[in-house]
Amino acid sequence: MTLAQNSKIFPTDLGPLNPVWAELILGAVLFGLTFLILAKGILPKIKRTLEQREDAIDGGTERADDLRAEATAIREQYEAELAEARHDAARIRSQATEEGSAAIAAARAEGVREREAILAAGHEKIAAERAAAERELSADVDAWAHSLAGRIVGEPVGADRA
Repeated sequence: MTLAQNSKIFPTDLGPLNPVWAELILGAVLFGLTFLILAKGILPKIKRTLEQREDAIDGGTERADDLRAEATAIREQYEAELAEARHDAARIRSQATEEGSAAIAAARAEGVREREAILAAGHEKIAAERAAAERELSADVDAWAHSLAGRIVGEPVGADRA
């Protein structure tokens, strides 16, 4: 291609500093239309979506922090209740041990009193039976002694003579 043919495809009076006004205006109009579509339609939707995601992330983090704080408070409350329950259980065990010791001591004292009463009653009964046996035997012993003496001597002695 020669320089003349080249000038038909690329006019020499036009250049980057001398644009074709029709193409420039068409490009500006199409750019403005594209800008309006993006600015009014697509970018607000993208911005809303990004804000919703950010709110969801921030809200999720805040909710998680709130739940964590609430869980910590509940755990502390349960630990306090558990400590109180353990204290009450220890107090009840101590009280039950003391009451058990007192009941054992009372039962032991009652048993000792009953044993002493039974022994005293037994001693009294033995003494009464011994006295009764001695009375019965003393009468019989006198009769046996007189009878035995009478056999030895060969004649009746004492009360048997009559």
